[in-house]
Amino acid sequence: MLKKVKYFVLSVVIGLSFSKTATADLTVDDFQVWGNVTALGNFGFVNPQNPDLKKFRWWMEGQGRFGNDATQFTQSLIRPGVGYAITDKLVAWVGYAWAPTAEPLALKSGHPFNEHRIWQQVTWADNFSFGRLSLRSRFEQRFFDHNAPIHGDDDVAHRFRQLVKLAVPIPAIDPNLSFIVQSELFVAMNTVGNPGFISRGYDQNRAFVGLGYKVNQYATVELGYMNQFINRPHSARPDQMMHNFIANLFLNF
Repeated sequence: MLKKVKYFVLSVVIGLSFSKTATADLTVDDFQVWGNVTALGNFGFVNPQNPDLKKFRWWMEGQGRFGNDATQFTQSLIRPGVGYAITDKLVAWVGYAWAPTAEPLALKSGHPFNEHRIWQQVTWADNFSFGRLSLRSRFEQRFFDHNAPIHGDDDVAHRFRQLVKLAVPIPAIDPNLSFIVQSELFVAMNTVGNPGFISRGYDQNRAFVGLGYKVNQYATVELGYMNQFINRPHSARPDQMMHNFIANLFLNF
């Protein structure tokens, strides 16, 4: 099992290096700082006498992202949702997200814009001898306001996201400490009216490495580095490579 973990980490690193080498001449780099708080829980508190209510889950997430070398607001994200636990490992979710967006994701010559999303996802997680493996498959329907660089009849962008995350405990240092490695692939399912804004195919990838610390039974903190590559094959704008410092707080009630 340890060999499988090593191969997984190695594949993330190799893929990261390849994507940067292949696009180096057409890529603009930026340093960003992202903060995230995600809280999860169930509705068992509504009626403790009804154990079935614990199968119904809630999700609340808030993010702040600061770009242009972390000197200005770039994007925030408010993402509420509800879910149902099919098993103790598998949960189906649906929700909404609001993402006000500014430079460098918005055009310098344009204006900040708002993005609204409807999302559906399935999450799965289980513990193994080598650590905890988590998968998340998410579909998004993305709607943009009039300030976004999008024109045409097809103004709803459909996107698929696949996240794979591995948390490996480091008991030799601290029983609550884990090494975290994850990768999330984004695929645009359609081309909007302006293909220079969103076009069908590979959209972006986010590769993260860092450390996680379980503060108590409810809270876990993760800190690390994320490499984010945004692909723009049909745009006059260059591709973007973000070097992000990530601070996550996960609350599980």
